[in-house]
Amino acid sequence: MSDSEITPTNRFQNYELLIKKCAIRKLRHAFIIFAVDKKYIMHEIIFWIIIVILVLDFLFENYLEYLNTKRMGVKLPDELKGIYNEEKYARQQAYQKENHRFGMITGTFSFLVILAMFAFYGFAFVDSIAWNIASHAILAALLFFGIIMFASDIINIPFSVYDTFVIEEKYGFNKITPKTFMLDQVKGWLLGAIIGGGLLALIIFIYQKTQNMFWIYAWAVVAAFSIFMAMFYSNLIVPLFNKQTPLEEGELRTAIQQFSEKVGFRLDNIFVINGSKRSTKANAYFTGLGAKKRIVLYDTLIEEMETDEIVAVLAHEIGHYKMKHVTQGLFISLIQTGIVLFIFSLLIDSPHLSKALGVEEPNFHIGLIAFGILYSPVSFVLGIFMNMLSRKNEYQADAFAAQNFKPEPLASALKKLSQKNLSNLTPHPRYVFFNYSHPPLLERLRYLKKFEK
Repeated sequence: MSDSEITPTNRFQNYELLIKKCAIRKLRHAFIIFAVDKKYIMHEIIFWIIIVILVLDFLFENYLEYLNTKRMGVKLPDELKGIYNEEKYARQQAYQKENHRFGMITGTFSFLVILAMFAFYGFAFVDSIAWNIASHAILAALLFFGIIMFASDIINIPFSVYDTFVIEEKYGFNKITPKTFMLDQVKGWLLGAIIGGGLLALIIFIYQKTQNMFWIYAWAVVAAFSIFMAMFYSNLIVPLFNKQTPLEEGELRTAIQQFSEKVGFRLDNIFVINGSKRSTKANAYFTGLGAKKRIVLYDTLIEEMETDEIVAVLAHEIGHYKMKHVTQGLFISLIQTGIVLFIFSLLIDSPHLSKALGVEEPNFHIGLIAFGILYSPVSFVLGIFMNMLSRKNEYQADAFAAQNFKPEPLASALKKLSQKNLSNLTPHPRYVFFNYSHPPLLERLRYLKKFEK
């Protein structure tokens, strides 16, 4: 068509087509800019969510600690008479206050360090070091966590030294020598490297081979490891730190075996552990599953308590087994682990998580750090329900001991344990709600009163 044949209508249609093309180009350009901005905004949002979570957690924990300190005093409350005398109560209050002040210092320091690691991209810096040394993902992850864990321990050693050799020494608890203290640190590092590093390497290997199905196989590995450690921890790990010897034949062993037979609880393994090597605090616990279950008594517990009191404490622990609390706890823990691994598998390759920590290319270990913080509010809420369930289970185990043995020696044993360990007997109810897995002593004593004849 020649210029002379172009009509006004044709000219208008050409203009309209040109305008449409320009509009499409502008929309496409605007969409690209929006997409880029959105990606930028997303990892920035995640970064600030992480910071907010860290700050709120720090403030809330300090708020709960503050509530606890408000209940401290010099005068012995009436309900504690018979448990503490005036002098012992003043010592207990001083111990709690000193631990609170020291806890505030260490907690604030740890908070500032972790905040700085996020704010100044410290994790990205460690990540770059790991990748400069190793080109393989598994080795880089092991180096990454190894550097962080080792640096964290080195930074915290002065605080641990002060806590052990100043505060615990001052109140007559510490029995550990500097040599044993350092040996414990070295053993802890080696165990962390061998067990923790081995488990992490296996999980990353599974991720590399299975991708979308990673969480199922990883869950199976973690479940098997958890059950194995529940059965053999006392046989494999404890001997590296403490000496365990079978309880000698005598009144105490006979009394324990007679009660076990009475309630139909087969128990062949009763051991004494040299807890006095490190502290004067007393304790006792059950460990293992099935044929591997065993009672472990601290030597300090045997020195402080009468036979009936020790049997009552063990009757409480047997109650947990008879009521399936141990199996219940293990089952719930494994279910939670499976859910966490499933959610993590959906986010593990997210560039938003890695960029929030200043790392351009997503990788397993950076994703794990970011996810761990983001998941912590969910973990916090689940922890509340787990503590509620645990406190309920403690009452049930107390009832089992009171009904199948005697309530009085259990009450007496709980009092002695609290006296010996300078436990806080007047915690704030809100602190208990959020942090206590066991009911406070006074509530347990009131509960045991119901079973006294």
